[in-house]
Amino acid sequence: MAALEVHQFACLSDNYGFLVHDPASGATACIDTPDAAAVLAALAERGWRLTAIWNTHHHPDHAGGNLAVKAATHCEVVAPAAEAARIPGVDRTVVEGDELRLGEHRFTVLETPGHTAGHVVYVCECQRLAFVGDTLFALGCGRLFEGTAAQMWQSLGKLRGLPPETRLYCAHEYTEANARYALSVDRHNPLLAARADVIAVTRARGLPTVPSRLAEELATNPFLRADEPTLKAVLGMQDAEPEAVFARLRAGKDAFQA
Repeated sequence: MAALEVHQFACLSDNYGFLVHDPASGATACIDTPDAAAVLAALAERGWRLTAIWNTHHHPDHAGGNLAVKAATHCEVVAPAAEAARIPGVDRTVVEGDELRLGEHRFTVLETPGHTAGHVVYVCECQRLAFVGDTLFALGCGRLFEGTAAQMWQSLGKLRGLPPETRLYCAHEYTEANARYALSVDRHNPLLAARADVIAVTRARGLPTVPSRLAEELATNPFLRADEPTLKAVLGMQDAEPEAVFARLRAGKDAFQA
C-alpha cells in the first residue's frame, strides 16, 4: 500500500490547511477549509483532484470555505453529526467510531468535544497520523468555547492513547506562545526547555512547528500531563483529580500574558 502524501500550507493569519492524497487511487481529502482560495491554489499546485472535505468542527476558519471549494471541485463534504447544522454543504455526517476511506487507507473518527460541542478528529493508524483540528496543539490545547474541562480532558485522553509515533497535524501555528506558557508551569522539565529552544529557532527561520509527534507532546505538553505527580506538585495540587488540574492549566493559559 502506497504511503499517503500530506501537503501542508499556511493560510489566514495562523491557520494550516492540509491536503491528504492517496497516490494509488488519486483520492484527495482536504482537512477543513480555512481559506477557499488557498485550498484551491494548493490543489492546483499539486495537480490533485479533491474528492472530499473532512471538517473537524464548525468554526468559520475551519468550514468557511466549504461552499466555494465544493462548487469548484464537486467534492463530498463530511462533517461531525453533532455540528452538521452549523456547517455549510454537508453531504455525510460522522460519529465516534465511523470509518472513512482514502483509497485503501482507513481513517477512524474520534469525537473530541471541548473546544466545540461536536469536534472530531481523523486518525489513520496504519500511517500513524492524526488530524486533530483545534483539540490539541503543539504544546497546547484548544480553548473551551462550548465544552467543559472534564470533556476536554476525556477527549485528550483518546489522543494520549494513540501510538507514540503518531504525527499530529493541528490547525494553528501557536507553538511559540504555547511554549512560553508551558515553561511558566513546568520550568524544571529539561525536555520542555530543550524543545522550546528548537521551536524558537524553527520559527525564527520561518518554518512550521507542525506536525509534532505524540511522544514529544506526552513528554512536554502540560495539558496532556494533568495526571502526572510531578506537574501536580508544581501546581500545589497533589491530591486533586486530573480534570481539576487540567481546568487550572486551561484557565491559566487563558489569562497568561508574556
